[in-house]
Amino acid sequence: MPPRTGVQPPRAIVRRSSESWALQSALERHGLGPVVGVDEAGRGACAGPLAVAACILRPGDARRFEGLTDSKLLTKDEREEFARIIERRALDWHVVLVDPPEVDRRGVHIANIDGMRRAVARLDVRPGYVLTDGFRVSGFGVPSLAVPKGDLAAACVAAASVLAKVTRDRLMTELHEKHPEYRFDLHKGYCTPTHSAALAAHGPCEDHRFSFVNVAAAARGRSPDGYAVGVRHNGAVTVDDVSAESGEADELVVLDENGFDETELGGDLPAGLTEDVAPEGGEPR
Repeated sequence: MPPRTGVQPPRAIVRRSSESWALQSALERHGLGPVVGVDEAGRGACAGPLAVAACILRPGDARRFEGLTDSKLLTKDEREEFARIIERRALDWHVVLVDPPEVDRRGVHIANIDGMRRAVARLDVRPGYVLTDGFRVSGFGVPSLAVPKGDLAAACVAAASVLAKVTRDRLMTELHEKHPEYRFDLHKGYCTPTHSAALAAHGPCEDHRFSFVNVAAAARGRSPDGYAVGVRHNGAVTVDDVSAESGEADELVVLDENGFDETELGGDLPAGLTEDVAPEGGEPR
């Protein structure tokens, strides 16, 4: 141990009274702001894009966000209202959409991490520190910290979760107009009984994620919207048995019981992530 010189670095005191603003406030007091929170929506869905948001809230603005928490714990109307406040009051924010072909090509976890980096990089305000929800992400160009259940513990992460969820839900409602047979407006692309029944009846469309085992199974033996039987999704080889035997097919992702890629996550569900089997409201991310 080095000898004590009597000169010690300042202590970071996290005040309990500031609740979900405590971590952000402590970082800003020590010159590490602006602090950006990052979160995603749609990770466990088998259809539609992955939405990743980055958000910087103004220091001392806690009163404006009374009740802000994890988007899954808010009603639809509450999320919409908070989204309006965040878009108006936040110092900066940005939402990145990762389309299904990219999710299929790269895997949901890798696509999610890259989406986080892109969302932060596209902010006009350069952050001094990044808070992510649940698991560590590098490559932001500034220090970062993984916060367990970050959308409950840090207001800026909760704000990002609201922006990602609201943006994605709006887009899935628009996709319902394009593909009403799947009822994307009801379940938002998650694996619900209604969605599973529609997949069985109609097969997948171009907005499904063909790397998910339930979509791959529904694609076998079908040619929806002009696709060759179970072969390609926007140029990416999928689940045709013949092409698999010839070595042309992409490796089929091995998913755990929650729909997550065990090969990328080591079999463990990252902290702060929810399972993808959702009720008909499509609330899980």
